[in-house]
Amino acid sequence: MKIALVDSGLGLLPAAAAVRRLRPDADLVLSCDPDGMPWGPRAGHDVAAHAVAAAEAAAAHAPDVLIVACNTASVHALPALRALLEPALPVVGTVPAIKPAAAGGGPVAIWATPATTGSVYQRALIADFAAGVGVAEVPCPGLADAVQYADGPAVAAAVAAAAERTPADTRAVVLGCTHYELVGERIRAAVQRRGAPPLVLHGSAGAVAAQALRRIGAAPRTPGEAAAEPGGLTVLLSGREAALPDEALAYPEGRQLAAVGAVR
Repeated sequence: MKIALVDSGLGLLPAAAAVRRLRPDADLVLSCDPDGMPWGPRAGHDVAAHAVAAAEAAAAHAPDVLIVACNTASVHALPALRALLEPALPVVGTVPAIKPAAAGGGPVAIWATPATTGSVYQRALIADFAAGVGVAEVPCPGLADAVQYADGPAVAAAVAAAAERTPADTRAVVLGCTHYELVGERIRAAVQRRGAPPLVLHGSAGAVAAQALRRIGAAPRTPGEAAAEPGGLTVLLSGREAALPDEALAYPEGRQLAAVGAVR
């Protein structure tokens, strides 16, 4: 079994690590676009073009399913990717976890990039899944870039600034950018108020990984199941096969994936 993931950069690490937890035997293809990142400021058609190029590079390695592990690319490129690749290669997009967050009650804060915050796409998700629940949209300028480059001081500054914009009564935070899941505990620590109930974070990685397995009829490994030979890892940087970027090793998800030898 081979599962490919596409993102501009390190935002695909949480979903890749989630796949690895569910199916340690799966081979992974990680296709990033360092030559074209960041995707967020690009026009929609330009995002789609870069996502298609990254997906085509991954598809050349014959995966069984492709995960678009990027909120921005899922908004702008899913129709093009599905038209190009399906039904031969199933494509799974990423949607912010607004529905499960709202189901737990409120108030809810949605942390997202400035381009996504207030967008028609995000407002539609709120209207569809969070009607009657208090929702605050919190822009996080600079956070995705700081996470991408593992810039600790910049991450701390961006998280602190976004926490200041988050209402004090927030009980759940939706991580509306896949990069943010890499610093989820820092976000939790910044937003959690003394004496308040534990803050709940809602990412997309686990649900996306599970959906990818469902699309190809693969069951997650059960706790009692005998360990299989671990799957391999192929990393593509703007189509070029390479090692994981050094910045990935700043995160547990990256170190976990790097422990597996590359597929050649």
